[in-house]
Amino acid sequence: MSQTKEAFTQFIRDLQDQICRALEDLDGRARFKEDFWERPGGGGGRSRVMEKGQIFEKGGVSTSTVHGKMPEALKKNMNTKGEDFFACGISLVIHPNNPFVPTVHANYRYFEMYNAQGQKIDGWFGGGTDLTPYYLFEEDARHFHQTQKQAADAHGPELYPRFKKKCDEYFWNHHRAEARGIGGTFFDYLKPDEQHSLQDWQNFTQDMGRSFLPGYVPIVERRKDLPYSDQHRYWQELRRGRYVEFNLVHDRGTLFGLKTQGRTESILMSLPPRVRWDYNPQTEAGTEEARLLEVLKNPKSWID
Repeated sequence: MSQTKEAFTQFIRDLQDQICRALEDLDGRARFKEDFWERPGGGGGRSRVMEKGQIFEKGGVSTSTVHGKMPEALKKNMNTKGEDFFACGISLVIHPNNPFVPTVHANYRYFEMYNAQGQKIDGWFGGGTDLTPYYLFEEDARHFHQTQKQAADAHGPELYPRFKKKCDEYFWNHHRAEARGIGGTFFDYLKPDEQHSLQDWQNFTQDMGRSFLPGYVPIVERRKDLPYSDQHRYWQELRRGRYVEFNLVHDRGTLFGLKTQGRTESILMSLPPRVRWDYNPQTEAGTEEARLLEVLKNPKSWID
């Protein structure tokens, strides 16, 4: 295994341990169940899922290291001539009980491509973190974005605005003309260029991964004990439906996992346990629900 693959694989496993410990401590009741799985064709992963906690209704934090032949469908989709691939990454989605606590998603990954002779012909980093609130607290949105900006700024002041814009563009439900949430950062195909080596991009990706807990945990602590009604819960489940739609219709990571014979249970761990699709639901003008929708339809900057 190359030095880059080895170092990043160790990083994602350590980050998985740190995040799982922190979320268990925060919840106080639920514990992650761990599964190890093997992928037909090469590699496997370590999936951890918690359910029915005091704070978290469902949470999944998984790592995988997979390799093998590149499926023809993905070769066409990625416009690559590579024959074999290697991919390692960490992916997580946390769904809270309380509708005033946002759902959060993060993914950080490294990918390599090889020719028929087994020589590396390409390699890049990707990832990002985004927040999906059901009720909008601008204080939380600013904190989440500021934490990611601080981590990104250490590697260049141009990176946060660049990847914030990409996040708004990527996590967009085209068939609904609205964002999945209030964004964060999203980046992909980070390859060596005139300003950055592959090591630079590795350092950046790892620092962005480390920013997850300080970006999310304070929000959970602020909102976890707020009282909520059945109506709040109903709205949460409607919005979760939009979350599912994005993951199954648009998400490239889900497509990659399913097309490369990844473990289906681990790939779909991101789906919430309770969700609804009522026919043509409407929101009343002036409500907190309508306020959220306005921001989802018109993404905004959260940092002055």
